[in-house]
Amino acid sequence: MPDALLPPDAPASIPVQPAAPLRKPPLPALTGVRTLLAVNIMFFHFTPPHMGIFYPLINNSFVFVGFFILLSGYILAYNYADRPTPLVKRDFWRARFARLYPIYLLSLVLFAGMLDAEWHARSHGEFWAGVILTPLLLQGWSPMLATFWNTVAWTLSAEALLYFAFPWIVQIMQPRWPKSPGRLIALLLAIWCAGLVPHTLYLLLNPDHLAGPANRYSSGFWLRALKYTPLAYVCTFLVGVTLAKLHASLTLTTLQRTLVAGASVTAIAAFFATAVTHVPYVLMHGGFLVPLFAALVVGLSGQNLFASVFAWKPIELLGQASYALFVLHFNFINLIRNHHLPERLHVAAYDPWISYAATLLLAFAAMYVVERPARKAILRRRAVTPQ
Repeated sequence: MPDALLPPDAPASIPVQPAAPLRKPPLPALTGVRTLLAVNIMFFHFTPPHMGIFYPLINNSFVFVGFFILLSGYILAYNYADRPTPLVKRDFWRARFARLYPIYLLSLVLFAGMLDAEWHARSHGEFWAGVILTPLLLQGWSPMLATFWNTVAWTLSAEALLYFAFPWIVQIMQPRWPKSPGRLIALLLAIWCAGLVPHTLYLLLNPDHLAGPANRYSSGFWLRALKYTPLAYVCTFLVGVTLAKLHASLTLTTLQRTLVAGASVTAIAAFFATAVTHVPYVLMHGGFLVPLFAALVVGLSGQNLFASVFAWKPIELLGQASYALFVLHFNFINLIRNHHLPERLHVAAYDPWISYAATLLLAFAAMYVVERPARKAILRRRAVTPQ
């Protein structure tokens, strides 16, 4: 998810070559979208009062995790898939590690105190398995340990798998991509449907023997596997990769792109306002809205009225810190609440907004003090390593 949560940067450092690949134009509107998605996920975990008409959106904002995975595939393919020279795997993985790990490691260090709660909540075997797997970004492969230590970090297990696989995806698909936009759309929809198959089977078979329809508070081994494990998000990522190829094959006028963006925003808003309660929770987690998200991405990948709104500088700046916000918000706000800080500081009347503001400040501090310097140091070390 970090590539979805951060604006695209230059590729990993590689030996100087006579004709370095040109950097693609930035997509600031997608950075702005990441702001709204990350904030809504924070609201989903810690819902503010009196949301009124926005409550159906906030109560189902878990779907935006899939949007982030889609964006990861899209941005990586947008930047790397059409290069004339083969992708250097080691350099690519180093660049991805430089994005992914510094903030993640910071979260584990800052919230090491959460291990005390894990010790008392789990068997000793589960606890030590979590302690070993979590720093290695492998906790997401265990449905029961996926939320260990940092509840939201299971997504990084998925990203680690997808980053690892991406060079081979590009290598295998490069000579096999359909040429026409119509066939690319058909491939995209086929991948989306394939991704919904496990979730549909879950609805039909009910392997966890739930007494009623699943919801955000339901739990079971197989439900957790669909919600948290990396393989459940492979198709969503591949839709993003395919979408980048589709975008490259399209020639859209400003008016056409405006219409695509406007129709997508309208359809998403209408869905949350009128239809969200009628779609099974399991299908929502499986990427039910991916086609609408994909259309919005295409609409915002060029200049138009809607893109200019999402690319507004304050929103874009928040988007640059959205990865840190996503990784840090859950444990940080729980820490604030567990220590009753708003009450102690006599600002409880203004909470949870005080907690949200403090979390945003932490995210910006982490971005400027840890994330960016660490990424530069990792990539600089690669640049000076003898070839």
